[in-house]
Amino acid sequence: MKMHGYKPRKDLAGVARDTITSPQSITDPDYIISNGSTFKLGFFSPVNSTNRYLGIWYNRISVFTVVWVANREKPLNDSSGVLTISEDGNLVVLDRQKEILWSSNVTKSVANSNFHLLDSGNLVLRENTRGKIVWESFQHPSNTFLPKMKLGVNLRTNQTVQYTSWKSPSDPSIGSFSVGMASGSIPEAFIWKDGRPYWRSGPWNGQIFIGEPDWNPEYHNGFSVVDDKEGTVYSTFDYANELPLSKFVLNSQGNLVQTYWDDSKEDWKVVGLAPKGECDVYGTCGAFGSCDSLSSPICSCIGGFEPKIIEEWNRGNWTSGCIRKAPLQCQRVSNSVEEEKADWFLKLKMFKVPDFTERSYGAKESCRKQCLENCACVAYAHDAGIGCMSWSGNLIDLRKFSIRGSDIYIRLAYSESNKERNLKVIIRITLIIGVIAIASTACYLWRWTAKKPARKIKSRKSLLLDYLNDVKLNELTVFSLKEVATATNNFHVSNMLGRGGFGSVYKGKLHDGQEIAVKRLSTSSRQGLEEFMNEVVVISKLQHRNLVRLLGCCTEGEEKVLIYEYMPNKSLDAIVFDPLNKRLLDWKKRFNIIEGIGRGLLYLHRDSRMKIIHRDLKASNILLNEDLNPKISDFGIARIFDGIENQANTKRVVGT
Repeated sequence: MKMHGYKPRKDLAGVARDTITSPQSITDPDYIISNGSTFKLGFFSPVNSTNRYLGIWYNRISVFTVVWVANREKPLNDSSGVLTISEDGNLVVLDRQKEILWSSNVTKSVANSNFHLLDSGNLVLRENTRGKIVWESFQHPSNTFLPKMKLGVNLRTNQTVQYTSWKSPSDPSIGSFSVGMASGSIPEAFIWKDGRPYWRSGPWNGQIFIGEPDWNPEYHNGFSVVDDKEGTVYSTFDYANELPLSKFVLNSQGNLVQTYWDDSKEDWKVVGLAPKGECDVYGTCGAFGSCDSLSSPICSCIGGFEPKIIEEWNRGNWTSGCIRKAPLQCQRVSNSVEEEKADWFLKLKMFKVPDFTERSYGAKESCRKQCLENCACVAYAHDAGIGCMSWSGNLIDLRKFSIRGSDIYIRLAYSESNKERNLKVIIRITLIIGVIAIASTACYLWRWTAKKPARKIKSRKSLLLDYLNDVKLNELTVFSLKEVATATNNFHVSNMLGRGGFGSVYKGKLHDGQEIAVKRLSTSSRQGLEEFMNEVVVISKLQHRNLVRLLGCCTEGEEKVLIYEYMPNKSLDAIVFDPLNKRLLDWKKRFNIIEGIGRGLLYLHRDSRMKIIHRDLKASNILLNEDLNPKISDFGIARIFDGIENQANTKRVVGT
């Protein structure tokens, strides 16, 4: 956690020891330093905050970097904090009124104890008599994973060691994200967002996580995962070749960032990041969907499958996933009469294997037989360090890689095998015909252009700009793509607020500090241009407190981007349909929301200059500001009526 501009309090003489024994204590601004002077323990204030916390940070580097915080949920509001050992032997943080703000919570009383800051950054509580460690900060991490720390899960005791994000760089209280190990049949690492999977590493094969093709051995030397086969799984790292200071940090945006200290630049150098893009986010393409960051659109159904809800896929919303084109035969290979009609396997090369892996030991040749003989098995793969992997049920979180990856074999019905062979023949013939056609066309065009003067071809971009100029938009700012990319951190997945309709929506911040919501229309959407123009025309002509305000747009190349005012409480469905959040809405707030929606509709239908029918009004299209006031959004398929027009014909069914 970088905190540039932080000014630590002046060091006081006589406090630079590494051990405190009862009845000694640390009083703000005192501190202790580990024996090798690597880490310091004391009270600090985060950047842009006056709250005080007990923490551990690096002692000998120029960038103030906190690695552990004690009283994350109960900060001090002044400099009266004290760290001491209580009568029962626990470490405790006290405020001015001697109220306990944090405790090590050792249940068994330790009559004679001391706490000691190790050079690894681990704060330990020891019995003085036998030197036994009864508590350590490494078992209760904050947002940082340090060398020698063990991150894991023990199914026998239901104990987990996870580290959790800060809410913000100014607030170290527990945020939305956590990192830990999942102990399925094969260990793998997860990032969870509000308890739901957000990213996963893929299974550990003894050397690497096979779902991370960019794994760099130079920076992962000494990293290991231990599975005792009895319910305990943990990961740890300890560099044998004495690399510089290294750490993993889970930041407040949900990114797991691996860094090491660069003495020459006096700063932390990033050598690893997860997730890196939209395809790294768990389940982006739904069940049996494959994500490829180099394709457009990024999601597609694997062979033998088709979109479950085609309308949603056409709009760039892939979460519903894919379904089989033909049911499996599931006939035994031992039945020679029916063997030729048995299910077969489609090979997918260089893929991230899906979640919910089942492991069995055996040679590569036996994996296919094991899967084919099990009617529940829908796919299998093999890794030299793991053995056979198989899956039943839905295949979730599939991804196509450009390097490394695994070969996965997908079980399909016999009827699909002929289609696959026919498809290959069709592709070959099409390629041959295509090459001939392109060559012929190129030759014809060359001769034609040599005789005709050059013609000006108007691009889609210029057509769109002309259209925008023609509608005479009122006070609508046209942003450059560079401005929008900067505001959203290059459309980073951590800034994504949601996906639906005809594109993804990101949170951003303009150079003047104004927060915005950025809707980036999908380039693959067939109706994206029509939606974009319709929304710009409709919203730019409307002004009402219960309609979302359009701040501007961006049209560069194939990009179509809309910039709105930011609604911090997101959409109504995120509260109404959430078991916990819905409690925030008492009847008075619900009535105010209903009334606000009604006022917005009354304006659209009767009081605005144009009569407008929204046609897609639903809870997800009602946004809520900081005061829970509703604003109607998403006018992409709205219909404009003439002043005296009361009905109209439509050629297609749209909206809700």
